[in-house]
Amino acid sequence: MSHGSSFVPRRFVLGQFATAEALLEGTTKMRSKGHKKIDTHTPYPIHGLEKALGLGRPKIPLIVLIGALTGAVLAYAMMYYMNAYDWPINVANRPPHSPILNIPITFELTVLLGGTSAFLGTFVLAGLPEPYHPLFEAESFRRASIDGFFCSVEVPAGQDVDGALADMQSVGSTEAQIVEESER
Repeated sequence: MSHGSSFVPRRFVLGQFATAEALLEGTTKMRSKGHKKIDTHTPYPIHGLEKALGLGRPKIPLIVLIGALTGAVLAYAMMYYMNAYDWPINVANRPPHSPILNIPITFELTVLLGGTSAFLGTFVLAGLPEPYHPLFEAESFRRASIDGFFCSVEVPAGQDVDGALADMQSVGSTEAQIVEESER
């Protein structure tokens, strides 16, 4: 570390588990031991892992609902303003505003903003893009996308990393290690 640098490395305890069931049980136990910043890394989704991590209800449906309602209100307000207020045209003595005629554009903008908010909301909530993470430095972590089941716990500065390592070993991990972020 260079002199005068304010860099504080993030520290993680990384535990590898033999099976998905062992990972699920180990994650639940790590959370019950009081660890807060827990994450899991698996090659495929595991049912019940979100409950073990304590994630609660997903936020994406609410984000999509807000995006879709915004699209519907914007589309309808835009057409009402343009047709009934800004440039009303009397064609064959029809009313300047007819709600039935506004349905297709309202539907289209509802779907457009709902889908866009789902895409962008997923990216923001997942913290993407993340081209670098300190766990990428662990040699065994390369198996996380192939056949490895990993649980990681971020240990805040000032807390005992050895205690977290002992906790990870006690919950059934087959291999546990401390990973410290290197200064880049």
